[in-house]
Amino acid sequence: MTSEQAKKRISELSKLLEYHSKKYYVDDAPEISDYEYDKLFYELVALENDFPELASPNSPTKRVGGKALDKFEKVTHAVKMGSLSDVFSYDEVRDFIKKTEEKLGHACVFSVEPKIDGLSVSLEYDGGNFTIGSTRGDGVIGENVTENLKTVRRIPLTLDTNLPLVEVRGEVYMPRATFYALNEKNEQSGGQIFANPRNAAAGSLRQLDSKITASRGLDIFVFNIQRAEGVEFSSHTESLDYLEKLGFHVIPDRKKLSGADDIIKRIEELGEMRSTLPYDIDGVVIKADSFAEREILGENTSTPKWAVAFKFPPEQKKTVLRDIIIQVGRTGVLTPNARLDPVRLAGTTVSRATLHNIDFIRERDIRIGDTVTVQKAGDIIPEVVSVDVTKRQIGAQPYQMPTVCPSCGEPVYRDDEAAVRCTNSACPAQLRRTLEHFASRDAMNIDGMGEAVVSSLIDANLIKDAADIYRLDAKDVANLDRMGEKSANNLILAIENSKSAGLDKLIYALGIRGIGEKAARSLAQTFGNIDALMTADKESLVAIDDFGEITADYVINFFSHKPNRDLIEELKSLGLKTTFGAEKKSDALAGLTFVLTGTLPTMTRSEAEAKIIENGGKTSSSVSKKTSYVLAGSDAGSKLTKAEALGVNVIDEDAFLRMIGEK
Repeated sequence: MTSEQAKKRISELSKLLEYHSKKYYVDDAPEISDYEYDKLFYELVALENDFPELASPNSPTKRVGGKALDKFEKVTHAVKMGSLSDVFSYDEVRDFIKKTEEKLGHACVFSVEPKIDGLSVSLEYDGGNFTIGSTRGDGVIGENVTENLKTVRRIPLTLDTNLPLVEVRGEVYMPRATFYALNEKNEQSGGQIFANPRNAAAGSLRQLDSKITASRGLDIFVFNIQRAEGVEFSSHTESLDYLEKLGFHVIPDRKKLSGADDIIKRIEELGEMRSTLPYDIDGVVIKADSFAEREILGENTSTPKWAVAFKFPPEQKKTVLRDIIIQVGRTGVLTPNARLDPVRLAGTTVSRATLHNIDFIRERDIRIGDTVTVQKAGDIIPEVVSVDVTKRQIGAQPYQMPTVCPSCGEPVYRDDEAAVRCTNSACPAQLRRTLEHFASRDAMNIDGMGEAVVSSLIDANLIKDAADIYRLDAKDVANLDRMGEKSANNLILAIENSKSAGLDKLIYALGIRGIGEKAARSLAQTFGNIDALMTADKESLVAIDDFGEITADYVINFFSHKPNRDLIEELKSLGLKTTFGAEKKSDALAGLTFVLTGTLPTMTRSEAEAKIIENGGKTSSSVSKKTSYVLAGSDAGSKLTKAEALGVNVIDEDAFLRMIGEK
């Protein structure tokens, strides 16, 4: 085949595949079988392999992913990807509609749409070709995830239009069935378990390897035109109808409605549909449909006045509490958990819920056998809300916490925080939880070392503390159930990579009581290395912003125990990084403490923090008289107000860059 013949056939195949992809994924009206589609697809793959110079950046073969990236480039949005004001009651909906119509002087027609619970993205098309896909980010600057978005089947790679530029906004989501299958697969392999479909979608879209994204089965609904050159629309509905004709998978179940009663009725209808949909929705968006009326209504500082998002309250269901099981945590705390008759709640099957502590149980008078109401806090963590005492079984007794640890049999005690703790520091349950925490994403981030793998390693006597993780051998790991050579090698690589996580991650991973991620970062910033932290006195600890005497005592107590100091020495000898931040560039900011607020023009907050630390400065999360400067961007909030009240110096990004010699 000549190059000219190949060029012609590649063009034919690309158009055919895009046509049939739209028929299958968007129109739900396939015209050919999967087998016939695959034949066309692999013919195109073969031609592109033979004639790589003819392969288009938007070829349908990009749907399976391409070369892995080192990092995501930043994208500045030409049109700000803003957010909406949230309302939580029907009274607030009525108030919004009333104010809107008073401003207009007449009744308003609204577009009422389900609010998809996913990740907002922008898709840009130049001359009909998909050129840039980016995340929302902070609304002004996002990340370039074009290659990953090309793997989402319902995103058209080309448009049948002569318009020079089209930019649309959509919500990438993971269908529930895909989410369940992914978590089941990861649970069996010891991989990451996602809390909900939204988290899974966000994690999948931000993979540096687009082949991983392609395997995750993401989907999208497009809900807005950001820009379109060469065409004008009078209403939101008209613009969405146009996008649908272009081949976009447009937001479903949208209706044009007027009047509070009809809109509230529609909210109730969508709420009832919520559990039956194949994707998650967390509310309903109410937008003035007319673009001319939107101009009249205008905008607030950060949100439009012509739209609100009604957020659904947490879904609640009744079920029976069959038992209370005690779980022993990494700090020895005994946490009661309810075992429930399985019930569908917020898109997942719930069979257990946290009961927090004995005071929580007593306040609600929760007893085994009770009919209870459960909900998901933040649609993630199941919890018991109340008890239906009218259905209580005769003879049901108030619950009592055990007097000995269910894991090791040693005595337990109640501390001054309503927590019941095991007295045995060598308790097997504490070891499991401690190592799971150490390897977790927000700590040392050892990918593939989840609950099941940690348990297998302990049961095989391969690890007895955190240092043993860094002594593991791939051959020993490969002999564990459900591992194998490839998984073992991947785990060893992840362990090796975790050595460079840094001091703040290591401090958090150690599991010091009262020290979360923010506190760990503050300790790392203040002391700079693990040796300085281990010898810190109470006075220097209490001087840290947001640290009190109790937190300081927790830190001192942890490092006063020889086994903890010995563990740190072992970790140092095994090559873990025990210093904070990048290599110091200068002392330009030595002795200065910065608080960041608002959105900076060209840097993310974490990038600005890194520059502060690299130049000898410190950062804090709160403004006080000790604050040297507040670095403020757009939409700065209460921190800026407090800085002005205290007379703290406020600077912008330009001034900051001049301070460190970058301008």
